[in-house]
Amino acid sequence: MSDVVLELQNVSRIFGEGDTQVKALDNVSLSIRRGEFVLIVGSSGSGKSTLLNMIGLLDKPTSGKVILDGKETTTLNDGQVSQYRNEKLGFVFQFANLLPDLTVLENVMLPQQIQRSSEDIRQNATDLLVKVGLEDQINKRSNKISGGQAQRAAIARGLVNRPTIVLADEPTGNLDSVTAGKIVKLAKTMAKELNQTFIIVTHDRHQFPDVDRVITIKDGKAFSGEETTMEIAA
Repeated sequence: MSDVVLELQNVSRIFGEGDTQVKALDNVSLSIRRGEFVLIVGSSGSGKSTLLNMIGLLDKPTSGKVILDGKETTTLNDGQVSQYRNEKLGFVFQFANLLPDLTVLENVMLPQQIQRSSEDIRQNATDLLVKVGLEDQINKRSNKISGGQAQRAAIARGLVNRPTIVLADEPTGNLDSVTAGKIVKLAKTMAKELNQTFIIVTHDRHQFPDVDRVITIKDGKAFSGEETTMEIAA
């Protein structure tokens, strides 16, 4: 099994045509290793959302390659991309996006149900909810729990398919500072216990001390701890 779980090779993304053309990503190359806890930071409009979409297989590059867990994804059709994304990626968003009419447990079970997993889906989801400290909230409707509890459930949901990468987009952006700190600590604990790769996209670097690597996007360029340089449209 390769130690590298994600590679972007000379990835560019261009929007528009002619005089309205915008180069949002320009020849980006980076790699992320298994078990790394990585931040992507940058202000609004810096290009980090486009980078997020490339990593999350939510958009295809204009040129270049995105290799996820050894597979070159840019040659896959839409159906294949969707299936591979569901298998290999877990997502956590700024808002937990739990379905209000379902219980916490039912929300966490959903990704495996979509995949039609043959595993014991209920037990897997229950085990993760215990790990994130929600064993006493399992059977509550998701609209009856706090914001911090909902984000804990969202992390469990992101982990339930045992993804190669959990991609979190501003996961603390909707929380107060104390609750945000607890969510950051939880994510790091899960990363360590499960040897899980996390890529966190955030505008607030200070909420995430002691991470493995930071990719900073600013003024049209990005620099990582590996001295990777990326030209990204401001």
